[in-house]
Amino acid sequence: MTIKAKRSPRERLLDAAATLTYRDGVGIGVEALCKAAGVSKRSMYQLFESKDELLAASLEERAFAHVARALPPADDDRSPRERILHVFERVELQAGAPEFRGCRYLAVQIELKDHSHPASQVAHRIKEDLTAFFRAEAERGGASDPGLLARQLILVFDGASARAGIGADKLTGLIVPTAATLLDAAGMR
Repeated sequence: MTIKAKRSPRERLLDAAATLTYRDGVGIGVEALCKAAGVSKRSMYQLFESKDELLAASLEERAFAHVARALPPADDDRSPRERILHVFERVELQAGAPEFRGCRYLAVQIELKDHSHPASQVAHRIKEDLTAFFRAEAERGGASDPGLLARQLILVFDGASARAGIGADKLTGLIVPTAATLLDAAGMR
């Protein structure tokens, strides 16, 4: 018989913050977070200086899993073009799930508006890392202007994610061909 280790109050708070903010937005109250985690407010404030710090830590903790779901492994042998298209194929696949609400990192940036907010800073870094991935692959693939292509790709990624997240559009048959058109126009191989 396997015994699961009891999750710590910190882990439960991070999970609650991730779940509730993705579903309901960053305006979720401290009481709701604590109730969902089964943790007192006092305990929360012993573990985190503020709700802002909890939100930032929650985003940071999920960053690795987010990257692992979205990006191809660093050591695969696909072409730069195929590696970029992989990201868009993953978004298309994820967007089909009923619980999909779009990119959590983009949503945090849009909701918070305050660029100095700790959670906004984490989200900004994650989005910058994705843009850097696009740029590096565009350079490897011989794109005519890798910086411009990276910016165009992140625009398509964010726009598609947002539209699918609010139920305004389905990405199947739309996002991958759109990204491929940009790659073609940039001379990507």
